[in-house]
Amino acid sequence: MTTMQARIDDIAIGRVILRMPITDAVGQQHGFAHAGASFALGDSAAGYAALSTMPEGAEVLTIEMKINLIAPARGVFLWATGEVLKAGRRLTVVRATVEAEAADGSRTPVALLQGTMIPT
Repeated sequence: MTTMQARIDDIAIGRVILRMPITDAVGQQHGFAHAGASFALGDSAAGYAALSTMPEGAEVLTIEMKINLIAPARGVFLWATGEVLKAGRRLTVVRATVEAEAADGSRTPVALLQGTMIPT
């Protein structure tokens, strides 16, 4: 996340928002952010959301994650909102919505993720 300049914008129990600039480092040949950038940001937001529900000192790993790419990620920033859907005894089901922010501040949803996290 450091390489992609991702930053935490907001944290609450079960919900985390991350933001990263869309730069040439995460671009693809058509001028959009690469789908891998959307996946990485969404996975991290969902993982941090899961971690926020776990005991102090826990770490978290993704067991599985599905992504639906719903629009090209064009703009100046990507935003990912990760949320806990169900925190179980061992597994946590999460989702993330990734949006692209245009220069005028408007946002377009570009990816939806759903997955499962496990504490380590």
